[in-house]
Amino acid sequence: MRIRLLAALIPAVAVLAASACSSAGASDPSDPGAIVAVGAESQYADVISQVGGKYVKATAIMSNPNTDPHTFEASEQVAQELSSAQLVVQNGLGYDSFMNTILNADPASARAVINVQQLLGLPDSTPNPHLWYKPGTMAAVATAVAGDLAKIQPAHAAYFKANAATFIKSLQGWLDLILAFKVDYPDTPVATTEPVADYLLQAAGTDNMTPWALQADIMNGTDPSAQDVAVQRSLFTEHKVKVFLYNEQVTDSLTESFIQLAQQNGIPVVGVYETMPTPGYDYQSWMMAEVRALAKAVTSKTSTEHL
Repeated sequence: MRIRLLAALIPAVAVLAASACSSAGASDPSDPGAIVAVGAESQYADVISQVGGKYVKATAIMSNPNTDPHTFEASEQVAQELSSAQLVVQNGLGYDSFMNTILNADPASARAVINVQQLLGLPDSTPNPHLWYKPGTMAAVATAVAGDLAKIQPAHAAYFKANAATFIKSLQGWLDLILAFKVDYPDTPVATTEPVADYLLQAAGTDNMTPWALQADIMNGTDPSAQDVAVQRSLFTEHKVKVFLYNEQVTDSLTESFIQLAQQNGIPVVGVYETMPTPGYDYQSWMMAEVRALAKAVTSKTSTEHL
């Protein structure tokens, strides 16, 4: 993935580690009793907040929906946030490898770290790192978060467990939408740019006709082959797909040309996100909005480029 790390970051972390000592046990100054937690991406921070409730202060490293996560630059502020964290949740699969660099430079035995890739038992060769679109991922994350928070504050273990159960139950609305789409519109042909929502599209029973090589190239910031681009363009000009989904946070001239070609051929366009959209969404409502946008595109040929 195209995530860069500032050259000066490692020395900065070393300085922080030397000066902070056992900083992993620090709490938010405004609430001395709160557990300090960090999610590498805003969706993981949101799950931490929902499970931790009033006993947790959760922040996200990548939270701006207008930022390209692939070119995210970690800074000294990021190192400071992680230095004081008692619980960290990261995606893994190379998506947020800067987290490993910082955490390894500032080790803390008391810090709990949940790597979602490892939690799900996925090998490093897993091609699609966008695990939060995979049904079942966040239920596992919520359970793991509740367990680690309970170890940090055992007196509130029942509270964390109950919140995790509530969160998991609340995912049913999203799962129901996915199933309904799969039943009502089986094998719907779609096109994509990157594999951002591929796990969701697979669960919904769609047929993603975009060559995997093109998706992987765009995701990794390399130029797709002329042959793959020609195949992608034919999906629009020959009306082989009913929806075109693109990464709303990462667009370039090639993506824009695909959007324009889809629109010219009457194919609705749906923007999908790598981190949570603008305020007003939590993880559940975000995922439901994506499925509803997909369904609207199929049923009424309505585009939803921005949530």
